[in-house]
Amino acid sequence: MSDILEVRDLTKTFRLSAKQQKLERTKQKLRVAVNGLSFTAREGEIFGLLGPNGAGKTTTLRMLATLIRPDSGDTFVDGKSIVREPDQVRRRIGFLTSELKLEDCFTPNYLYDFFSELHQVDRAVRIARKEDIFTRFGIDRFAEVKVADLSTGMKQKVSLAVSLVHDPEIIIFDEPTNGLDVLTARVVTDFLEELRDRGRTVIVSTHIFSLVEKLCDRVGILIDGRMVQCDTLANITRGESLEDRFFAIYKETAGEME
Repeated sequence: MSDILEVRDLTKTFRLSAKQQKLERTKQKLRVAVNGLSFTAREGEIFGLLGPNGAGKTTTLRMLATLIRPDSGDTFVDGKSIVREPDQVRRRIGFLTSELKLEDCFTPNYLYDFFSELHQVDRAVRIARKEDIFTRFGIDRFAEVKVADLSTGMKQKVSLAVSLVHDPEIIIFDEPTNGLDVLTARVVTDFLEELRDRGRTVIVSTHIFSLVEKLCDRVGILIDGRMVQCDTLANITRGESLEDRFFAIYKETAGEME
């Protein structure tokens, strides 16, 4: 498998407001959310970013998706730079986050067609693709129901559908099963495995050990904005549970930073 995504020394710093400084009981005005991050993702694999809340996972994915610009460093998606060629990158990726808000007044049918037109998907392709994914996720029965009247799980399925209208080469998911019931979570994870089997690259961020163990071919452990380990699951766990290895790595990292 060849590398399709190459992250090179990404760094992102945010300025804390006076209110944030007070809430977090700090006098520091700047926070380094991502600190010199580098890794690669290959064709036909699921790559996991594992770390606690505040580790920099979401910030990293937002940079990869060209929603925010890095302070320094770059990432290349099939050779295209997120800094210099963001439009080219967006054609190759799909990005799903639990923070994606669908307008309550629209229906799944309308949203799918709207995003398909934005991505200039041929009408015949759009119709066939929509029929397949709506049937697979059970959206077809709710195609003309307004988003406001959909369940949380169905909204997540619709979000997933509209993120994939252009059949992207790389699919980026921020906490893909966050807030989902067990049945919907299983549908989503099964679909991610199917995407990998079709040769797509899937990047997921999570703090759930079992999700990484079930899905990921390789995993990068992110702590305080830094990649502290990146390897296959077997090489990282060394015969132990991922949870035990993570906390051992976390303790080692904390000791090095003191």
